[in-house]
Amino acid sequence: MFSTVYKKILKPILFLLQPEAAHHFTFRLIKWTFNFPLLKPMLYSLFKLEDPRLQREVFGLKFSNPVGLAAGFDKDAHLIDEMALLGFGFIEIGTLTPKPQEGNPQPRLFRLPQDEALINRMGFNNGGVLGAIDRLKKRKSSVIIGGNIGKNKVTPNEDALDDYLYCLEALHPYVDYFVVNVSSPNTPNLRDLQEKEPLKKLLMGVKAANAAHPKPKPILLKIAPDLSNGQLDDIIDIVRETQIEGVIATNTTLDRSNLSTDPTNLERIGAGGVSGKSLEKRSTEVIRYLHQQSGGAFPIVGVGGIFSAQDAIEKMEAGASLIQVYSGMIYEGPNLIKEIKKGLQLYFSK
Repeated sequence: MFSTVYKKILKPILFLLQPEAAHHFTFRLIKWTFNFPLLKPMLYSLFKLEDPRLQREVFGLKFSNPVGLAAGFDKDAHLIDEMALLGFGFIEIGTLTPKPQEGNPQPRLFRLPQDEALINRMGFNNGGVLGAIDRLKKRKSSVIIGGNIGKNKVTPNEDALDDYLYCLEALHPYVDYFVVNVSSPNTPNLRDLQEKEPLKKLLMGVKAANAAHPKPKPILLKIAPDLSNGQLDDIIDIVRETQIEGVIATNTTLDRSNLSTDPTNLERIGAGGVSGKSLEKRSTEVIRYLHQQSGGAFPIVGVGGIFSAQDAIEKMEAGASLIQVYSGMIYEGPNLIKEIKKGLQLYFSK
């Protein structure tokens, strides 16, 4: 029922607004409805689906279910408790940087309804890691939290490690795992850090700082879908050498070859990474390649183009241990989380 309400009423209204304005409106709507005394228990019961068959233990953490919210939706940890009510098994905040930054000029977020996709060039807009920590201290939910960390735009790549370490040290008491993001296409030269030697140096530094804590947290690497097989082989080697705990595959893509949106419109939109249905095939290919070539040596979190339970199952069959959604929720609505979990119930029962 809620899926119909979303698609017939809420989504058409939201799609009348500019995408970033719709995002902020949605935040206010969620904040109000999910904290309204009479509505909160109703919403919880509507989205609740708990089942021991859905539970997973991955990189030393126990997840109530394998469906997570990808980074980018709640960058600054404003809606942890509210999004937990939707039934997510984990929520990833960020990308967070040491200092607040505005990100790229607006408009910087665009819908491609014909492709059920989004283009964004947000540019790590966030309020800084310390602001997020203030909100994490007040959260009531026990949902698993991932901290996706990056560098400020003004920080040169040769000093990038300092930014990642600052975020790691500040966030360490408040998150359950970390994600090193070097794969956003919207921060100048950031993807250069995916090259083998710079990336190995960066991860070694993060891993060493993490190991100095009494209770180290899992360290994951988020990669782009645009890497060649040779570069993916390098990623496998780097994971092995640095002994980080896993990989998130994948971030947004620069490839627009399989979009059906009018090329003139795409040219008018300009630069940015593509997410949504058009990313589904490539992200699954990357997951499968990493899993097969590594012999399943490390966990993979699958993200990209998940719009249904079947999409999630395909990611699992390719080698993902957990999955994350974002664009699919924009197009399908928040009931998508429960629908995926229903499908996984049956899949895990086989």
